Amino acid sequence: MGWSDAPNGACIFWLNGMAGTGKSTVARTVAHEWAKKGRLGASFFFSRGHGDRAHASKFFTTLAYQLAYTQPILAAGVHKAICERPGILRQSLREQWEHLILTPLSQLNGVSQLQSLVLVIDALDECDGDNDTRMILQLLSEAKKLNAVRLLVFVTSRPETPIRYGFVDIPKAVYQHFILHEIAKPIVDLDISIFIQHEFNGIRKRRPRILPSEWPDGQSLESLVRKAGGLFIYAATVCRFIGDKKSCPQERLNLVLDDTKDKGSSTEQLDLMYMKLLRCAVRVEDRTSPGESLLQRFRQVVGSIVILFEALTVSALATLIDTQLYKVDQTVGSLSSVLSYPESEDIPIQLLHPSFRDFLLDNRRCDDPQFRIVGDNAHRDLVVRCLQLMSRHLKQDMCALKLPGTLTSEVDRSTVQICLPHEVQYACRYWVDHLQLSNAELRDGDSKSLHYRVHTFLKEHFLHWLEALGLMGEMSEGVLMVKTFNSILTVSDPKFLSVLVSGEMPSRTGQPSVQYMFAIME
Repeated sequence: MGWSDAPNGACIFWLNGMAGTGKSTVARTVAHEWAKKGRLGASFFFSRGHGDRAHASKFFTTLAYQLAYTQPILAAGVHKAICERPGILRQSLREQWEHLILTPLSQLNGVSQLQSLVLVIDALDECDGDNDTRMILQLLSEAKKLNAVRLLVFVTSRPETPIRYGFVDIPKAVYQHFILHEIAKPIVDLDISIFIQHEFNGIRKRRPRILPSEWPDGQSLESLVRKAGGLFIYAATVCRFIGDKKSCPQERLNLVLDDTKDKGSSTEQLDLMYMKLLRCAVRVEDRTSPGESLLQRFRQVVGSIVILFEALTVSALATLIDTQLYKVDQTVGSLSSVLSYPESEDIPIQLLHPSFRDFLLDNRRCDDPQFRIVGDNAHRDLVVRCLQLMSRHLKQDMCALKLPGTLTSEVDRSTVQICLPHEVQYACRYWVDHLQLSNAELRDGDSKSLHYRVHTFLKEHFLHWLEALGLMGEMSEGVLMVKTFNSILTVSDPKFLSVLVSGEMPSRTGQPSVQYMFAIME
């Protein structure tokens, strides 16, 4: 916190560290402390798989809103910028930064007694788009120019290459950095030991009949701290795994301690922990059909969760992947050490830490092919599920508005939610993104090929899809998706687009050709 009090210090503080070292916890803690002092201007916690929090499109607009809310004196300046530029939400990051944040702050000269404000930006490495992350850092470095108020920026991230290059591009006097995983090992080990003891005290209190007061012994605690290797995520995962209310804590502790890789790296220990909890969740004593069925369910459910662009509820996920609700419920419930298991039906499933996703998608770390998630295949499967779901739900005038000229703003939001449930909205928003990441080539094939499925969907439901996006208020995103889709076609096969719109497969709905719709949306 001393950085924020130094009158002539750097305007950006970069806290970087490996996965699991506690960066987000630090970010939440300092944000809370600055908020208590009235110095927190705004915060943004990037998170891949959480919709708008996974990319930069809403980054500066969110910061501007929070600044106007926490500092009412800025509200007039932000309001003026929006009135002068109604399309600011669709303009570049630079335009948004300059007009929504930099200009209103620069106009505070002689108006406010405000001395300094802090922005907290967590997990910048979770922002999709390397160019966007570098642009964000470049723009934030311009906070040094402000005279009316001192704007400080606290940034956390993994030391990923695009972010390191982003800091190379800005003057060294503008920022200072601290490497979290280089803190002296005895200090980190002591903190992890205190954390584990606190969590185990809670486990003993919840299970007093089966756990003696002296459990666990000091040697076991020392071994757990050693295995953690400085990773708080290892300690937190171990405690959740051992404290699972459906298991025996003593047996699970012995399972964690009973291996020969006691001296592996911190990442290796974390991977071993993930593998242990997976094998406990999906017990495969026999490779015959029952065990194989459980593994298939795991890959279908968890494989979808780790690549979703937006978290879904248990029921929404079950509908999207076309499987029974109880199967999703059981799978998520068995992995409560790494997935949040929502008791409320309205709360989406959450990954407790992105390192679990990284583990499953990396064939070098997840060395058991039974549990490994192949990203291309998972995205392809979700494309198929999205197309199937949209084909079942989308139709002309799906909200029964009767009047073709009805404005989106005039449609009751509850009506849209009923006619377009969350999982259908997800499919409409992200099927093109999943198609792009599947790296699939759209080539001729039979009725089960992705080529045929995409062809059929666009022939029969293209206008219905656009109507749905309009009802959702996502038409501008639809334009970008069409352009993305067009680029996929060009890469897959330059001839595919002409085949798609050639009329070989007649439209059952009498819609205009896809070629015509592509043209009017350019």
